[in-house]
Amino acid sequence: MTKFIGEYKAKVDDRGRLVFPSAFKALMDPDEPMRLVVKKDLYSPCLDIYTYREWERESEDIKSRLNFFNPEHATFWRGYMSGRAVVEPDGKLGRISIPRQLLDSIGAGKEVIFAGNDHKIELWARERYESSLMDENAFAALAEKILG
Repeated sequence: MTKFIGEYKAKVDDRGRLVFPSAFKALMDPDEPMRLVVKKDLYSPCLDIYTYREWERESEDIKSRLNFFNPEHATFWRGYMSGRAVVEPDGKLGRISIPRQLLDSIGAGKEVIFAGNDHKIELWARERYESSLMDENAFAALAEKILG
């Protein structure tokens, strides 16, 4: 499984294209097609970007817990699968095109941040990312609360 670490700035052009960070590209399996799945994060104003393989793994795990004869489960699955896009960096410049409605959903302007988050990459509007960062004391308090 690919582990994404680091933060990289990028500029969004008028068509919603941005250059995928070469540091992340270098981590990906060269024998696999470079397909990525993009979706809105459930809790934060960012987009989650998964390798296609990781997306398949996560989706199968979630699907295995559902009973599609239960209407709530079927409704959940429909919501889970909506608003997704599959993108592939172009071979020339490594640009990806993210649908405008997804970029608009996070308030992305001209500058964004790709933030590695282990098994996925988060894509943030630069201002929102900077305001979401915790100071060291708040992080230490949360670490103590969670980890004891």
